[in-house]
Amino acid sequence: MRVKFAYIILGFIFLLALFPYFSFLKSASVPSGGALLPPSFTHWFGTDDLGIDIFAEICYGAKNVLIVSCISAFLASIAGSFLGMLAGYYGGILDELFLGILDFFMSIPELLLMVLLGSMLGPSLRNIILSIVLVAWVVPAKLVRSEILKQKQERYIQISKLYGASFFHLLQWHFWKPVFSIFLISVIRLMNRAILMEASLAYLGLGDPLSKSWGMIITRAMDFPNIYLTDFWKWWLLFPILFMVSMVLSVAVIGQNVEKKIGGRYRKEWKKY
Repeated sequence: MRVKFAYIILGFIFLLALFPYFSFLKSASVPSGGALLPPSFTHWFGTDDLGIDIFAEICYGAKNVLIVSCISAFLASIAGSFLGMLAGYYGGILDELFLGILDFFMSIPELLLMVLLGSMLGPSLRNIILSIVLVAWVVPAKLVRSEILKQKQERYIQISKLYGASFFHLLQWHFWKPVFSIFLISVIRLMNRAILMEASLAYLGLGDPLSKSWGMIITRAMDFPNIYLTDFWKWWLLFPILFMVSMVLSVAVIGQNVEKKIGGRYRKEWKKY
């Protein structure tokens, strides 16, 4: 029941992300009513200090959050998995260099590295995705490298190499299954990290000010003077937080269910990071 409910919530968020492509949705950048109006039939989630419909902002935020989380998690998992395979398979100097780079990235706190990259690259949706990828590729790379090192010791792998099997042949016939399991788990795990990373960058003022992500909505609401002493937080701040928490929890529940089905060992490894 918990997994089904998570799929329902995630499906509802995907539906909201499609609303910006239809004309019936109010504008998320142009005022459509008075400032700081409470929820009503006209404005389901109320309006912000500029009179912009918060439900429209939530829908545009759902689209941007899905774009950032899915693309960054997918790219980080692909890059990390491929680099981990190369380092684990070829070993030698390449592996030593790879381990040095991994130690460098893992020795720096994620948030500090995100702030550094965000300030260097500038505030835009593309740069936010790039920053998340440059930070998040480390864990899948380390897991895939460990798995390839283990697979290399199997007798059938060594016999295949004696018969002249190339790296891509071994990947196609032997390595793909464990690597795909790690890749799938990594994508699910990194989606949650990407959502929280984007919100953290927005809170620190490094997000894209033109984007309508949930993190930017929360940041603008918290910048409003004494918002907690007013009733405005009940719709301006509460709704984006509820949607963000619901999506993070839903992805986490779905991820746990997938991990139980395709490999509990990788789940234990992920918990270390």
